[in-house]
Amino acid sequence: MTSFDRIVLIFNPHSTGDAPRLAEELHADLARRLPEVPVVMRPTEHAGHARDLARDAAQTGRPLIVSVSGDGGYNEVVDGVMQAGNDHAVCAVKAAGNANDHRRTTTERPLVDAVAAGEVRRIDLLRLTIGDGAEARTRYAHSYIGMGLTPVVAIDLEKGGKGSFKEIVSVVRTFARFRPFTIQLEGGGRRSFDSLLFANIAEMAKYATLSETGRPDDGRFEVITLPHTAKWRILGVAVRAATRGLGPQPTAEHYAFTTLKPIPLQLDGELLTLDAATPVRIDIAARALPTVG
Repeated sequence: MTSFDRIVLIFNPHSTGDAPRLAEELHADLARRLPEVPVVMRPTEHAGHARDLARDAAQTGRPLIVSVSGDGGYNEVVDGVMQAGNDHAVCAVKAAGNANDHRRTTTERPLVDAVAAGEVRRIDLLRLTIGDGAEARTRYAHSYIGMGLTPVVAIDLEKGGKGSFKEIVSVVRTFARFRPFTIQLEGGGRRSFDSLLFANIAEMAKYATLSETGRPDDGRFEVITLPHTAKWRILGVAVRAATRGLGPQPTAEHYAFTTLKPIPLQLDGELLTLDAATPVRIDIAARALPTVG
């Protein structure tokens, strides 16, 4: 008896990368290795559609839902599966985008081999709650939630395009214009940051090592803070992250604050904007996501 009653591959047919080709190849490989398990392709039609497709696919049974994408596409799939509330639904990602931090840092074996073996493990998620009471909304992140330089650089990359030279130009341009942000911490006190990052993995942005000890299944997240400082110091932190790493970082299960002004926020590559005077909570959802890979 296999671990899954069906496999659903979600991908963007208009991806600038190799998602359509990789999805076709994965479909063929899985059909050959697991001929008794139906494998279906679900192309997305618009931004946010992967979340809807994943939620619908995860409603019943024991499905494996694979996102053939980068971190942003996988974020939608994970969030959709969590919305479905079916603890027997399992997620996986086939790297097919510009940013594949999650797959690179959590992979244990080739995806097809892992699916054929059917060995499911559980990892933590970051749960973001925006607002409170009946108006509160929840989103999940598999790798990180960031404010400050992280989402601002991401916004500029979307405008400037991806690719080595364009990425460098975008980052330099953003760095020159960047301004800090201030939040009201839970329990009182205001803090100004250049960057505030909550991480469920030890690496991001292809090369940056955030923590020596961070793991996606340890029941905690790393809190990487960069209080407002001179720009040359910010550059020094970036160089250190890309070369020898930032070293041990504080960890937490919960972090809460209130925005004072609108702030851009990034979840695994997906961009949101927080309105002013908005309560925000980040909690660890320990071992919330069944996965293979």
